[in-house]
Amino acid sequence: MAADTPVTVPGLMQRKRRGEKIVALTAYDFPTARLVDQSGADVTLVGDSLGMEELGFDTTLPVTLEIMLHHLKAVRRGTQRALLLADMPFLSYQVNPDEAVRNAGRLLQEGGAGAVKLEGGAAIAPTIRRLTDAGIPVCSHLGFTPQSVHQIGVRVQGRDEAGAQRLRGDARAVQEAGAFAVVLELLPPSLAAEITADLAIPTIGIGAGRHCDGQVLVTSDLLGLRGGETPFRHVRQYARIGDDILRALRAYGEDVRGGNFPE
Repeated sequence: MAADTPVTVPGLMQRKRRGEKIVALTAYDFPTARLVDQSGADVTLVGDSLGMEELGFDTTLPVTLEIMLHHLKAVRRGTQRALLLADMPFLSYQVNPDEAVRNAGRLLQEGGAGAVKLEGGAAIAPTIRRLTDAGIPVCSHLGFTPQSVHQIGVRVQGRDEAGAQRLRGDARAVQEAGAFAVVLELLPPSLAAEITADLAIPTIGIGAGRHCDGQVLVTSDLLGLRGGETPFRHVRQYARIGDDILRALRAYGEDVRGGNFPE
């Protein structure tokens, strides 16, 4: 695929068949979206993780559909090539399938998303089917599902055989319902590899080992924007930009206080 060719849902599924890895990164604003797009990433995810990364919430739960649309529109303006994937926030798809279609439709129609992502497996499969029947591409999210943090906690999922079997069934259910891909978060690498081999659709891992069909990370984590070490073992910091920003801001403050800015 040419470097400037827009990435599509069918194109991602073809990549799995060709054994080509999928690169996904988050963006929540225009300048980050533009950089992510220029980097050659295949998928730009506007995740509800923006609640913690951008807005200072403790969880993703306070993020509303209107908040998602606000950030999604900005990212859309900075995205030319990557497939733009938008999270459906808490309670935007759980109430009933009709409301899910209406809300997902807004993410595509108003926000410019190319696909939506929602959390859950077999229990949410009827909603996935309803969305795909309406022409809305859906990516599923299994394993650690942040919108269920108060129920399951932040921990690796599928460690015991019962949990692993449930996740295997969830993965098959969302594929049968029409999902074009599935994010696997905080799974044992051996289980993620098994699910990846079993499915015809791509798996995109985060904290699930290297055998998934692709990987996604929160961009601010890999850039070290918050300074210090990342609290997540699955994140590799490729830069410590937060430290550089802090040094620059302090240097500016010193120049102002010392009368050296402006000259």
